[in-house]
Amino acid sequence: MGGYALGSAFDSKSGQMIMVSLLLMFGSFFLGNLFGNNAPIYVSQVSETSSSYSSSAAISTFINKVSLTYRETPLVVPANGMNICPLKFNEYIPCHDISYVKQLARDLNLSKSEQLERHCPPLGKRLFCLVPPPQDYKIPIKWPVSRDYVWRSNVNHTHLAEVKGGQNWVHEKNQLWWFPGGGTHFKHGAAEYIQRLGNMTTDETGDLRSAGLVQVLDVGCGVASFSAYLLPLDIQTMSFAPKDGHENQIQFALERGIGAMISVIASKQLPYPSNSFEMVHCSRCRIDWHENDGILLKEVNRLLRPKGYFVYSAPPAYRKDKDYPVIWNKLVDLTTGMCWKLIARKVQTAIWIKEEDPSCLKHNAELKVIDICDAVDETKPSWKTPLMNCIQLAGATTASKKLPSRPERLSVYSESLSRIAFKRGVLLHALEISSDNMSYGIGISREEFSSDSNFWQDQVHYYWKLMNVSRTEIRNVMDMNALFGGFAAALNEYPVWVMNVVPSSMQNTLSAIYDRGLIGAFHDWCEPFSTYPRTYDLLHANHLFSQYKYSGEGCQFEDIMLEMDRILRPQGFVIIRDEDSIISRIQDLAPKFLWEFESHILENKEKQRETLLICRKKFWAVL
Repeated sequence: MGGYALGSAFDSKSGQMIMVSLLLMFGSFFLGNLFGNNAPIYVSQVSETSSSYSSSAAISTFINKVSLTYRETPLVVPANGMNICPLKFNEYIPCHDISYVKQLARDLNLSKSEQLERHCPPLGKRLFCLVPPPQDYKIPIKWPVSRDYVWRSNVNHTHLAEVKGGQNWVHEKNQLWWFPGGGTHFKHGAAEYIQRLGNMTTDETGDLRSAGLVQVLDVGCGVASFSAYLLPLDIQTMSFAPKDGHENQIQFALERGIGAMISVIASKQLPYPSNSFEMVHCSRCRIDWHENDGILLKEVNRLLRPKGYFVYSAPPAYRKDKDYPVIWNKLVDLTTGMCWKLIARKVQTAIWIKEEDPSCLKHNAELKVIDICDAVDETKPSWKTPLMNCIQLAGATTASKKLPSRPERLSVYSESLSRIAFKRGVLLHALEISSDNMSYGIGISREEFSSDSNFWQDQVHYYWKLMNVSRTEIRNVMDMNALFGGFAAALNEYPVWVMNVVPSSMQNTLSAIYDRGLIGAFHDWCEPFSTYPRTYDLLHANHLFSQYKYSGEGCQFEDIMLEMDRILRPQGFVIIRDEDSIISRIQDLAPKFLWEFESHILENKEKQRETLLICRKKFWAVL
């Protein structure tokens, strides 16, 4: 978001900008005006022998203990504050913890990469302590410089630079990691590769924007340079990759300020709604699309909008040795069965288009080439849903809708909102809806949608004024209860990107968010999110806690706050709006999480006074 103008600056004066940025980088390091304050304020005393540190005028101490602590029932927060996890847990990702997954290996289908999917440990095996930053952690470099440079100590892993340096993924430069913009399939730069894809999709007449792209799903994204170089075209990309042998690729992407998350296409549907992307991109993504009757390609078909593109840059598209021709022939058979059309195959890349042709699909189903899925309730989120080995026919609204490009798309009312159930003006949880209980209304009106959008335009202005930060201070944003995406749409003029999260217990409003040209995912906040620690500058929680107040163990306020703290960068902000009793409880807990806070009074959508809590995570470290 806000990427079009920034990206243009990159491309038009790239050399000058990088040179000036480097001069600023080293000239401003100790001033903190470009990179923030790079010295931790609070330092934990690991043992009594470390108490000598407290005598230093430059270092403050806090009373929280360093102790490996697990979640207990009933939940208790120590009187002196949350314990701090030992330093070796600085990259702890609860639902992608290799040590826990190894315990499950016997029950996982490794041929389907199930070991790379989310596997959240039971409560008793989850850490219940604050995840510390690594040694020498620095406040991240600000966007747009961060697209090309990040602090080496913040992601202190050399494997990718060693094995992918020749492909220009990432190079080491003294205290920095440098990202030249290359990838396995575009080592000479993503910009040239993106232009080539534009030529292939428009028959040499335009670029990817003129081909109709607004949202792209990048499968196995590496360090997300493809996404970074799509920003000049104002194309939003949901990038994902597993936590695998390419260590910390998603952490690199997020540290750069590029939208990404940990995920894998294996045995379950991806946590995104159907018909959401104009392109699914696979550049050496290491997915065996031809296996298991093409079930993974059928998931791509679910996610693609009609007339959407599948881009496949991998050896079977161009090599004639080994078993690549056999794989290619299988891909051709599978895509033909799904009524995709191969529109280009050159320079090591093949591109298919998803044809809008129900008669073709029905014909192939009669020939037993494919199976047609039973009707699916699109109001239910795609969350932990098994993959379906069938093709979903597009509904009437899906097939007919023609969406404009951004920024016009930001104000588009999605027809999917006409199917949303509510009662007394409040959206119902998915489980509250049943055929024998029709005491609720159906449909969010255009007027309600417009009113919501206008409300958030005003609120964003207030937020930045109350946080008292510049626009460049914040880059990675998550709206933890995004509803219609109004908050993210209001941030369009800011140099940020927003991960819009729709809780899996709610109805699917994420389709409406994607129809606005925004990105996001379904998630259950009773579980940790699939991301690395310290990846967001701002978390927005609008009536999130009240949705989970009766959800039981694993969903208590302390659990959600612990996950907030894990994914929040030092000096990052949390904005919370909720019931007064909930705000009061969070005010009591915040200091124990080493958060500072201020409370303010604003008007809510109903023009009633509502308490707003702005919390800020202190920058602390373990010595």
